[in-house]
Amino acid sequence: MTIAYSCIANGRAVLAELTLTGGSYQEAAATVLKLVLLRAEPKTIIQMGSFVYHTLFIDGITYLCASDNALDTVTPSAFLKNVSETFLRNPLMSQGHFSPSNAVATDFQQVLGKYMMKYNKNQEDSSISTLKSQVTDVKNVMTQNIDKILEREERLNIFTDRTDALQTTAKESQKTRKILGRIWWKHFKKIIVITMAILLSIIIILLSTNVIPT
Repeated sequence: MTIAYSCIANGRAVLAELTLTGGSYQEAAATVLKLVLLRAEPKTIIQMGSFVYHTLFIDGITYLCASDNALDTVTPSAFLKNVSETFLRNPLMSQGHFSPSNAVATDFQQVLGKYMMKYNKNQEDSSISTLKSQVTDVKNVMTQNIDKILEREERLNIFTDRTDALQTTAKESQKTRKILGRIWWKHFKKIIVITMAILLSIIIILLSTNVIPT
């Protein structure tokens, strides 16, 4: 999840805004701000195109951010809470003093940028941790499956030794070895199939988290 855009608005007038990725968010943000004023609800979540707009409405001031993940509502909510608390703590950030022409607006862009980078980095770290956990799980499954196959192979070797001791003729022994050879090859192919399936799973996991460029 990435917070790509954020702004603070007094009514429908944007006081400060910041965009971290390419794209035009102003038109969608203007529509969302209008809806927020009409609804006058403390929190809203609105889907606009490929982005989800989250808002926090406090005392006529709207704190807004746009993310690219509709499933994650916790991170945008925490981001807006931090931004609003910083805004309200500063006496210069009152409705009377804070205006688009005020130099404070430029300064507050840095506040928006700081929190956007913070929460985006937290999401990246979380994705990497999840990926590492998934790879570890796959590795453990792979190890367990190979251990089971090796255990079967060991039992097969014991059976082979006993069979050799019981053969009374070279012809029968050769026939038995061919049968056992086919059994061993069957287990060997299982090892190959399992290994390839696990490797494919790891690649899919890496692609799904954008660790490997597509």
